[in-house]
Amino acid sequence: MPSDTPPVTGNTPGIPPASGEFQPRKTFVDRALSTIEVIGNKLPDPAMLFLFALIIVWALSALLAPIAFTVEDPRNGLPLQVTNLLSGSALTAFLAQMVEIFTSFAPLGVVLVAMLGVGVADEAGYFNTAIKLLLSRTTAKLLTPMVVLVGLISHSAVDAGYVLVIPLGGVIFYAAGRHPLAGIAAAFAGVSGGFSANPAPAALDPLLQGFTQPAAQIIDPAILVNPLCNYFFTAISSILIIALAWYVTDRIVEPRLTRNTAVDDDAEGAPEMSTIGRRELRAFWWATGVMVLGMILLILALLPASSPFRDAAGSLNSFAAPIMQSIVPLIFLLFLIPGVVFGYVSGAFKRSKDMIDAMTEAMKGMSYYIVMAFFCALFVHAFGASNIGALLALKGAGLLKALMLPGPVTIVGIILLTAFVNLFVGSASAKWALLAPIFVPMLMQVGISPELTQAAYRVGDSSSNIITPLMPYFPLVVVYCQKYVKKTGIGTLTSFMIPYSLLFLAIWSAFLVLYWTLGIPLGFGASYSYPPM
Repeated sequence: MPSDTPPVTGNTPGIPPASGEFQPRKTFVDRALSTIEVIGNKLPDPAMLFLFALIIVWALSALLAPIAFTVEDPRNGLPLQVTNLLSGSALTAFLAQMVEIFTSFAPLGVVLVAMLGVGVADEAGYFNTAIKLLLSRTTAKLLTPMVVLVGLISHSAVDAGYVLVIPLGGVIFYAAGRHPLAGIAAAFAGVSGGFSANPAPAALDPLLQGFTQPAAQIIDPAILVNPLCNYFFTAISSILIIALAWYVTDRIVEPRLTRNTAVDDDAEGAPEMSTIGRRELRAFWWATGVMVLGMILLILALLPASSPFRDAAGSLNSFAAPIMQSIVPLIFLLFLIPGVVFGYVSGAFKRSKDMIDAMTEAMKGMSYYIVMAFFCALFVHAFGASNIGALLALKGAGLLKALMLPGPVTIVGIILLTAFVNLFVGSASAKWALLAPIFVPMLMQVGISPELTQAAYRVGDSSSNIITPLMPYFPLVVVYCQKYVKKTGIGTLTSFMIPYSLLFLAIWSAFLVLYWTLGIPLGFGASYSYPPM
């Protein structure tokens, strides 16, 4: 795919229009989005947000420590007492434990170990070949759902969907005689709008669980949350998202684009989807065969009643079962081994050091996450140690009980609040790190499980991803669109992504409530109520 970027136009944010160029009147939506962008750009970096939050927790702990609260601490039955983190003993303990607090931060190891395996498959080219193969062998009638499905599957490769699936969506729609921006929109809806809908487990599952479990332990120190506690819901949700995105693309977005947005005459030079070489194809089938063989062997190892992967009671889906405690290492192996096979067969890897270089490259991409995780770990620890989290949870739970809102109304409220916050804070992990210590224990006090709260967060977070200009990849998607329609700007992209966002938010929220009402399991070891019934 050529690396040259089309010239920017006056519609590109931050670039003034050329002298005498016509400036269209801004609509209400454009003005509203501009306001959101300005406010969001003034927010500090997520890492700094956690640092500021840590300082605020320290200050609040000193102010609230002398106050005698009458609310009962459910962990010990005594009146809740806020701990002063600015006392001499607390500060020295904080300094002495700082390294341990960081290195024992659950999401850190989870994400890094998973990414070591994913990075090898990504750098070797396995993901690229798989995506191109799926898209190139799809009939015209199934083009839209296949693009969305590939977008959902790309979550296993973290950000690969943004840099590969979305531009390829435009390429294959253009090659099929359809509007290329509709292809980009469908791919964007799958990759970003369906971020928490995936037919296969992804690194996001254990990452979010790493924040949910410590938040739940504010109320119940013994509680354990399974990394795949939302897997059944997210897997079934992938069918819903594909159907909704298919409808919106073919019935709403593409007809509107065809009527109102003409493809530029010089778009003939838009990038073409590269072909898959014979050696690359052979490497793909070898790698995929190895992956399938590995999964078959794992299933065979799980089947016997005496399997070492089962817990003492013979169960596979309890948190105590070794298989559930091995999810992250299995994700690591699931991508590492096929990645190595693909690399050597295709010629991308010629020596053992190439595999290590691929892992190193993956870790380079995680450098910012490590910095953010450092400050996040300190904040999460302080929030729990101060008892401020427990105080907020108990007071908030008291307010919810007084309002006597039905459970489904509370869950929908969490979804809408998350979707709104997502307009200003783009990182899914950063948002949940901030919100989980408040949402999870508060809802536990009114009988809603951590797993259900996490599922509600995922619906709200995914639905508004595609309409916030503050999402890191949003400007990149604008550039993809400009390869076909040079006047495309942030307002243009948002205008044809809003139907996806609104429909996802409404239907997916209703689907979660229906799913809950029917009592379909959320995932492994998950419940809807707290304490579990």
